[in-house]
Amino acid sequence: MQPDLLSGRDAAAILQQLRLQSPLVHCMTNDVVQTFTANVLLALGASPAMVIEPQEAAQFSAIADSLLVNIGTLTRERGVAMEQAIVSANQAGKPWVLDPVAVGALDFRSRFASELLAMRPAAIRGNGSEIMALAGVSSGGRGVDTTDPAAAALPAAAKLARETGAVVAVSGEVDYVTDGSRTLAVSGGDKLMTRVVGTGCALSAVVAACCGLGGDRLLAVAAACQFMSRAGSLAVARSSGPGSFTPAFLDALYQLSPEALV
Repeated sequence: MQPDLLSGRDAAAILQQLRLQSPLVHCMTNDVVQTFTANVLLALGASPAMVIEPQEAAQFSAIADSLLVNIGTLTRERGVAMEQAIVSANQAGKPWVLDPVAVGALDFRSRFASELLAMRPAAIRGNGSEIMALAGVSSGGRGVDTTDPAAAALPAAAKLARETGAVVAVSGEVDYVTDGSRTLAVSGGDKLMTRVVGTGCALSAVVAACCGLGGDRLLAVAAACQFMSRAGSLAVARSSGPGSFTPAFLDALYQLSPEALV
């Protein structure tokens, strides 16, 4: 399928809606990226919360506007909490997003992520190798690092979207977002974004925030990719390396305007 480009007007409208509604995002994410993820959501105008205790996770996911399940630092206890939170979110009609970190490279998390697919995620966001592995296609992932370009994973992403009903986003030099029949492409960003821990994980949180707004889910997920890519491009122009990129990136997200997206 030939991807279309996301309309800047659509992305601008979703950014305005995000800042107006300030969705509460329940982030069950990995220990490495919690602070960065929270700061990214705050900079864009969303409201983050990190609740991982099993006795609280289910209760909170029904309260939040959306749920992020990121399996980067997965443990058995955390897996139980994630499953309970997903059940509660589904019962409350709240969308949840899966970030299948390092799926395909490690057996325990690969089995866990595959089992979660039956719980109907609203969206799935990963790199090319993760998406291919999750779709049951042979991939060459190396932990969190992809060895498969995003474009090569597009057929697997479309297959995964049709099988699960989720919108699937494949991150790379160009991001591809598909619901199995429609596909959008989002360009931008910079390789420097891969030299900072957490940009992909934070993107998944932004995807969850946008899914929590309602409306066309394909456009919402693509808009999340556009926010991050555009801010990345702006931040690279203002920085000289990874150390200066992070604050410049947060500033760019905070200053991102609908006009810049159009």
